Amino acid sequence: MASSKDEAASNNKPCSYGSTRNWTGHKRFAYSPTICIDTNLMGTSTIIVAISYEDGHPVEVKGIGRKIIDKVHQTYSMELAGKDFAYDGEKSLFWCNCLGKCKFEFDVVLRISLPLEAYKWWLARGENPGENPSDADRKRSKRQPWSKSYKVVIKYAAKIPMQAIANALRGQDSEHYQEAVRVLDTVLRQHAAKRGCLIVRQSFFHNEPRNFIDLGEGVLGCRGFHSSFRATQGGLSLNMDASTTMIVQPGPVIDFLIANQNARDPYHIDWSKAKRALKSLRVKVSPSNREYKITGLTEKICKEQTFLMKQKSGNGMDGRVEEVELTVYEYFTQQHRTPLQYSGDFPCIDVGKPKHPNFIPLELCSLVSLQRYTKALSTLQRASLVEKSRQKPQERMRTLTDALKTSNYKADPLLGSAGISTSDQFTQVEGRVLSAPKLRVGDKQDLVPRNGRWNFNQKRLVEPIKLERWVAVNFSARCDVRKLCMDLQRCGKMKGISINPPYEHIFEENQQFRRSPAPVRVEKMLETLRAELPAPPQFILCILPERKNSELYGPWKKRNLSDLGIVTQCIAPTKINDQYLTNVLLKINAKLGGMNSFLTMELAPTLPQVSQVPTIIIGMDVSHGSPGQADVPSIAAVVSSRQWPLISRYRAAVRTQSPKLEIIDSLFKKVSDTEDEGIIRELLRDFYSSSNGVKPEHIIIFRDGVSETQFNQVINIELNQIIEACNHLEENWSPKFTVVVAQKNHNTKFFQTNSPENVPPGTVVDNAICHPKTNDFYMCAHAGPIGTTRPTHYHVLHDEIGFSADDMQELVHSLSYVYQRSTTAISVVAPICYAHLAAAQMAQFIKFDELSETSSSHGGVSTAGRVPVPALPRLHKNVRSSMFFC
Repeated sequence: MASSKDEAASNNKPCSYGSTRNWTGHKRFAYSPTICIDTNLMGTSTIIVAISYEDGHPVEVKGIGRKIIDKVHQTYSMELAGKDFAYDGEKSLFWCNCLGKCKFEFDVVLRISLPLEAYKWWLARGENPGENPSDADRKRSKRQPWSKSYKVVIKYAAKIPMQAIANALRGQDSEHYQEAVRVLDTVLRQHAAKRGCLIVRQSFFHNEPRNFIDLGEGVLGCRGFHSSFRATQGGLSLNMDASTTMIVQPGPVIDFLIANQNARDPYHIDWSKAKRALKSLRVKVSPSNREYKITGLTEKICKEQTFLMKQKSGNGMDGRVEEVELTVYEYFTQQHRTPLQYSGDFPCIDVGKPKHPNFIPLELCSLVSLQRYTKALSTLQRASLVEKSRQKPQERMRTLTDALKTSNYKADPLLGSAGISTSDQFTQVEGRVLSAPKLRVGDKQDLVPRNGRWNFNQKRLVEPIKLERWVAVNFSARCDVRKLCMDLQRCGKMKGISINPPYEHIFEENQQFRRSPAPVRVEKMLETLRAELPAPPQFILCILPERKNSELYGPWKKRNLSDLGIVTQCIAPTKINDQYLTNVLLKINAKLGGMNSFLTMELAPTLPQVSQVPTIIIGMDVSHGSPGQADVPSIAAVVSSRQWPLISRYRAAVRTQSPKLEIIDSLFKKVSDTEDEGIIRELLRDFYSSSNGVKPEHIIIFRDGVSETQFNQVINIELNQIIEACNHLEENWSPKFTVVVAQKNHNTKFFQTNSPENVPPGTVVDNAICHPKTNDFYMCAHAGPIGTTRPTHYHVLHDEIGFSADDMQELVHSLSYVYQRSTTAISVVAPICYAHLAAAQMAQFIKFDELSETSSSHGGVSTAGRVPVPALPRLHKNVRSSMFFC
């Protein structure tokens, strides 16, 4: 098919992107991940692959499929007409220039190759490893010792017309576009697999020590790169970016366990934790160099763990076979003269099955390299990963250039036979820089941000609150709370916040409770407050002992926000100065109903489409449990603007739903003909009451966290729920909707061609690299002082309101400046950030295993099976409409 860059460029999507209102000048950027492709693909067949053992049982061992398919290709080349194919490592195989509706059945044998030392070792054990390991396996079907036979069935499933890519590049609807791109991405994965890379979706990681970053506790960061194909206005492109994943520290198992638990020596290892940490990891056993998967650890130590071994007694033909009980330690040290220095006092590693265990001493096992670490990182590990994986723009460009060269896609025979050729130059794109919006601060002063930043030095907040009744509670032994309160009052006065002195008594935690569980510590502190205070306080300042992930945070927030209805601000100061105090005051002011700054266009009001017609702006996000927490409910958070025509004030509604469910299922929840317990009804009623009885005629929805494959679900499920909620609230009410998805989890970066710095804040790119048909654009609203700026990719999925390109980009840019917690433009619109904060804070409320299905709030239900999930406690009416999440 013809899909050159020139042809694709002549069929750009018809849209007004690229107009010039509110911009400071065109700039030329290098879009690093894109390398233009020329393709000449014909049809591609999808082949279903079934691999089984000799007895017919399917092969479920992950990773062996590629070895088996490679053996099929090597052994049966003539039967396959010498055709190359791409295998996805599981059940699909793609064949360029298909062989027709074929079905083949093959028998293949995989031999286990052993080094000479291992060969001698197995002979010493009385077991025959077969022919000399250096001999070639010349037979197809005869089973050799130390080998396994497999049956492979490959069967035609469907034809994928690769012409679908050319159609998509022309902006035409293309039913098979996703499948066609999947074929090309599979070729890239197969190319990486042949080079011995760890493959994580479309990211590839080489086993080179120079790519490893030590994160502590036996975990390494491994640098690699992402590589995938995308259809753009400029043609089919190869999207590349630097990538990092976490792997387990390779080497002796004992070294990993010591590092993982920060133990002084092997005798201080917690073996119950070790069992969980080692589960399912692969080890290489010395001296055989065979690889096994760890299934567990023995309960007994090596010197006490016994097993039954069959032995011959007597000589010649009359010798009988009897079972002898040996310890694992005796077996290795006496029977096979394998010296063990320290394993005798520690558990053995079990690499067998439940009914057939296989015990190996600890010191003979080493962890194989490039094994993913999928558990949640600690705070220190996460901070170390962020710090060590940062790259300045020029460094990142060099990394991507080197990655393209080392990948050597030009040498891949399948890419070549498919007619794919790559350019080694970055794609040049035109971008624009939007002017920063003016802000209104106290005393009716206007402020113009510079480089995406501003400050409140010598300035007051636009709507400061008055803090009259408040207290300070201290769970930390290191903080001088009295001085902190005095400094907070002084700094607040400069910002216009009137802060009375706190209650005369600083509530220090009783030392006898410091080792108690967190809920007990919180309850004891609240009992002290109730006993001494004449009335509930307006606000509580809480000093926590740990800066991040304090176990006190969740119980404290839950009791105050849900049960007592008291706004609280938690801090854990390490260095207190005016900037730190100002940041704290910004949060306190917003939580208590004040505002730190407005956009001047809010007050004029002159925001396109928003100021002229009553408009509610909604931000939606779903938060999931940490990796490995498959049974933890997900939390859906939706925030909405209030007090129209303002776009800076928000409130939140939060629900639980089934684990890992991304599509929100509680936007509309009909209970009866008149009752709806869904999220949207709650937010619409709040908008109506806070906007002087005005109903929104426009509803703008910003959605975070969904991939392109879920866009249809956002429209068909979530938007339909919102429409149903509106119809249920008032039958003849038909507002107009605009739905925009914001994506941060992508692999697109921009670089200035003549500057080593990041692109300036306000940068918009809406041509060349955008989708050939859909309405989308990239925006870097924020400044990137560290590392390389990641733009946000906005997709306008549905637009009944009728935004022009300029108006939509201006709205998105403006919403990046209304985030009340900071004095910088943020990378994604504020409603989405608020939804993320609300979900994260509610997730801390209470341990999910303690939640009851009879809680006083609303739970979520899964769309598949309608299984109820635990509900979150309902916010107290005093804080329900506040920006408690700020």
